[in-house]
Amino acid sequence: MANQRRADPRPALSRARLLDAATSLLRSGGPSAVTVDAVTRAANVARATLYRHFPSGNDLVAAAFHSMIPPAPTPPEEGSLRDRLTALVQAWADSMAEAPAALSAMSWLAMGSPMEQLPTGSSSLASDSAEVRTLRERVAQQYFAPFDAIFDSPDAKAELVDVDRAQAIALLLGPILLGKLSTLADFDYRDCGRVAVEGFLATHTKATRELPSARA
Repeated sequence: MANQRRADPRPALSRARLLDAATSLLRSGGPSAVTVDAVTRAANVARATLYRHFPSGNDLVAAAFHSMIPPAPTPPEEGSLRDRLTALVQAWADSMAEAPAALSAMSWLAMGSPMEQLPTGSSSLASDSAEVRTLRERVAQQYFAPFDAIFDSPDAKAELVDVDRAQAIALLLGPILLGKLSTLADFDYRDCGRVAVEGFLATHTKATRELPSARA
């Protein structure tokens, strides 16, 4: 039997070492700590090797963020619409408080400040790169998918008016995101989530929307 050529494992190993180093730096110092020199030094990998894997500093940070983001909370299947929304929002509050990688990635993406560009000769913008685009899609999916599962349920369709999903998520999670970014030590995430759900339902249920016409 002819010998088969084995794939060279070195590219995968060097990429893994770079990602491990970038992730460690990201956890300890934030995106600004993920510099080319710091990553190559920590990974003991040559700059030329880094260039082969990541065409820009943004690609490297995005890949590190991608490896840090935990799974999204699972939306509950039992209970009233109010109970399920409250449970999901509170699960997101807990996640942001305990493991804020998704929030940090979202903040970094929103800033849009390019990191150090690596000399690859490419003129493409970092925001158009595959790694950054993949991270952006991952974060959006993290936030939308659990709420879509609830909004697509029969009771949600029966009780709610037509909902703009992006606006709904902003109303439900916006107060919690603001509380997290404010860094207030005594901010009550769980109570804020409960209040956010109450406010959302007060303005988006069919029964509430019908009240003015009924009084007329």
